[in-house]
Amino acid sequence: MKADAKPGAARKPINWKVEIYRQSRAWHGYLSAFAFLALIFFAVTGLLLNHPEWTTTDKEPPARTVTVTLAEAELARAKAAADPARALGETVGRKVPLIGAWQSGEVIDDEAQLRFEGPKGSSDVVVDLASGRTEVETKRARLVDTINELHRGKNASAAWKAVIDASAIVILLLSVVGYVLFFSLRFRLRTSLILTGVSLLGLIGVVVFLTP
Repeated sequence: MKADAKPGAARKPINWKVEIYRQSRAWHGYLSAFAFLALIFFAVTGLLLNHPEWTTTDKEPPARTVTVTLAEAELARAKAAADPARALGETVGRKVPLIGAWQSGEVIDDEAQLRFEGPKGSSDVVVDLASGRTEVETKRARLVDTINELHRGKNASAAWKAVIDASAIVILLLSVVGYVLFFSLRFRLRTSLILTGVSLLGLIGVVVFLTP
């Protein structure tokens, strides 16, 4: 007796349009969760940068001044370096905690003036190359100034600049994936495209007609 053959279940073809929308919804959720804090941070600091009057105050952060003396051997090594000013900065940094990263320095006659800047504040160093007497003035930035500098990425560390780059890429992907999802909303697609056009024309109009 011949057994009845059972045909294998036919594999359903992939509907790429549906699959793209399904993946877009999933990735939009993942990217939103990952970028949530970055979006809030850069939105808030962007407002603060655009309205500095909200946080302006006449009270300056207090400065702290420390005096140390560099040994003759330390001065000699710094003077012999390819960049004496920077070498002096490194030497002083081993003796006194400095705020900020190396910004600039110059040696004039028997005096060196060094500047360090960073999101957390700044340091100004004056070195008497004859006696080794070194005066270090450090000034810690206000919290609002720190977060504003982090938004700009000015004088930030390489690690923080990498955070800015990663945040920008994630937010860009989030925007693109979110826009793809508009095409799955058949009854709202026309409205979404009109709003996109209005937004584009508005940006162009502000730049062309309202920006000096």
